[in-house]
Amino acid sequence: MKLLLIIETAVLLLLLALLLRRRNRPAPPDAASSIDRERDEHLKLALWGSGEHFWDYDLKLSRLTLIQPDDSPTLAHMLPSIHFDQSLNQLPPVHPQDEALVERRLHDHLQGRTDLFISEHRIDPQNNGNWIWVRARGRVVERDQDNHAVRMAGTVRDITANRHADAERRIASEVLRSMSEAVAVLDQDFRFVAVNPAFTRITGYSDMEALGKPIAILDSEHDREHQERSRQDLADRPQWQGNVWMANRNGQEILCHIKHNAVFDSNGKCSFRVVVLSDITEQKRAEQELRYLANYDALTGLPNRSLLAERLAEAILAARQDGSYIAVLFLDLDRFKDVNDSLGHAVGDRVLHAAAERVQQMIGSQHTVARLGGDEFTVILEHLKSREEATGTAQRVIEAFSKPLFFGDHREISVSISIGISLYPDHAQIPTDLLNHADTAMYHAKSAGRRTWQLYSPQMDETTQHRATLANSLRRVLERDELKLVYQPRYSLVRQRAVSVEALLRWRSDEFGDVSPQQFIQLAESTGSILDIGEWALRQACLTLRRWQQLGLNDFNISVNVSAVQLQRGDLPGTIERILGETGVPARNLELELTESAVMANFERNASILSACREIGTRLSIDDFGTGYSSLAYLKRLPITALKIDRAFIGDLIRDPDDEAITTAIINMGHALALTVIAEGVESFGQLRFLQNRRCDEVQGYLVSPPQEEARCLEYLIRSPKPGEYRPG
Repeated sequence: MKLLLIIETAVLLLLLALLLRRRNRPAPPDAASSIDRERDEHLKLALWGSGEHFWDYDLKLSRLTLIQPDDSPTLAHMLPSIHFDQSLNQLPPVHPQDEALVERRLHDHLQGRTDLFISEHRIDPQNNGNWIWVRARGRVVERDQDNHAVRMAGTVRDITANRHADAERRIASEVLRSMSEAVAVLDQDFRFVAVNPAFTRITGYSDMEALGKPIAILDSEHDREHQERSRQDLADRPQWQGNVWMANRNGQEILCHIKHNAVFDSNGKCSFRVVVLSDITEQKRAEQELRYLANYDALTGLPNRSLLAERLAEAILAARQDGSYIAVLFLDLDRFKDVNDSLGHAVGDRVLHAAAERVQQMIGSQHTVARLGGDEFTVILEHLKSREEATGTAQRVIEAFSKPLFFGDHREISVSISIGISLYPDHAQIPTDLLNHADTAMYHAKSAGRRTWQLYSPQMDETTQHRATLANSLRRVLERDELKLVYQPRYSLVRQRAVSVEALLRWRSDEFGDVSPQQFIQLAESTGSILDIGEWALRQACLTLRRWQQLGLNDFNISVNVSAVQLQRGDLPGTIERILGETGVPARNLELELTESAVMANFERNASILSACREIGTRLSIDDFGTGYSSLAYLKRLPITALKIDRAFIGDLIRDPDDEAITTAIINMGHALALTVIAEGVESFGQLRFLQNRRCDEVQGYLVSPPQEEARCLEYLIRSPKPGEYRPG
């Protein structure tokens, strides 16, 4: 390149010298003059065609002379204010950012360190802020006797357009290199002409490996024929975009989004093709995962509520066309909260997964099984010819759960289910109503004793509405003074007399009459009003005991039932301490009764709360023992003082060997743990004798005394009859 510049500059200087020589030579004779004019014309044409413009600079006088052949295009576009073949008193200003560079290059040439002065810089020819780029070349053409340069000559060219084009090319090249998408240029035969770095990153092929190779090196083995056909179609299509499976250098398949654009020459012929390629494999995988999460339950893999609604709507449309029935089954695991609380959520999740598999196996893949959340599952039975098919399927599902569920490490657990059923078109025409009706029927199955199914009927809605009205009335039960306590004595088989009473809640509503505790206590727990009701009951029980103590009954205790909601959401130790202080009842005479399932829910926190209550001095007993999922490891960590054997084991005590064995085991275990053992629900002398023979500590039930109001219970305590001797009235 340097050699070419030297040759080019030498030719231009030669032309310049010839011009100067012609200008200074005397006029030739006519014949010679004609030849000279012809030569001058050739020189002018050569100067004009070169695109260069010449300058002559007198260093002593600092005078610049610009030289241009006559009748040639002027430099008006570059130096419009300059008249050529004239001397300039002032050089065009050089851009401040370029001054140092120009001076250094000029100084190097004048000092003889370079053969040529070459510089690309900006000047302002009109001195108006309009900078242009020029390329100046020259050399010293005259020195004085001391070898000092006195004259320079050279050429100058406007290269503004070239500089802008170079800048655009550099920007385009940098953009191409920094793009995250792979860009490849192909020839007419779909062979690689150029690729950017992203192409190498995505496909694994370097530019040296790709150039000259056909794009077929990226074809997927599973889609090769389709890709070949696509390339044939592209030959006639200037633009195309879409998703294509390709294979990288390692043979790994990747899903790519491709944009293809053909580039045409001036004759309208495709000269090359530009392909932009993006790897969307992970993006599509993420989209699929999002679609899965949006439509399927992460724990069980079953459809979720969203997909269930979609499938139910489709099933209804199909049923309208073929006149078939659709059944919606709403399934709920019985007492699953006890499993979750006693065995932990990890085990609970595995139980849910095993239950989902059991239901799916029983229903079959031709029907939809979905999980709505928690322990609730929904089944859509399609193309049914009769209503009986739905109830028969529900019964088979219930029977399928008679066998234990197996989950991990050969563990098993027995779980039953309750099912509610609604039918299309009998009960509803739209998906939401069918689901709501099945849900309502399921709750009635729970109320009917669990492990059964119920078919929806309109009367169930009336019951549900009544429940809602009852719950609303329950919120004002204290304000209306509709609650009262009754008391049921406990008889000590060791001391042969009554030693304690249990305070039991009763609600007589002005609107609904007597409401059973099984009904309103559950409502109070679900609405949260049990917190206020429980505190009221505790205060009233303590006030009753205080009145009895003032009458001289100082060796009696009173027990009060505590809800799981009070244990989890209320300040139970603080409430007890405050009420004992207000009523003056000694803490040792108060016993708190909690169900086994209530204690096992969030065991660590509840154990801490019960320990705080025990430190106050109150007694603690586990009610309904034997029906939950507590273990001895947990039981021994609780600060309890008594166990109450659930009445379910006492009812068939003298007829069922299993109940006899369980009851005996609970009594022995309680004594081994130094706990008082109480049997509730004692109604016959046979049960009483069995419990006496097994050394049960206390009994409670109608054989001893039914629940009584305060005055009658006080009379009983004073008389303290033996079991079977008391006759109220």
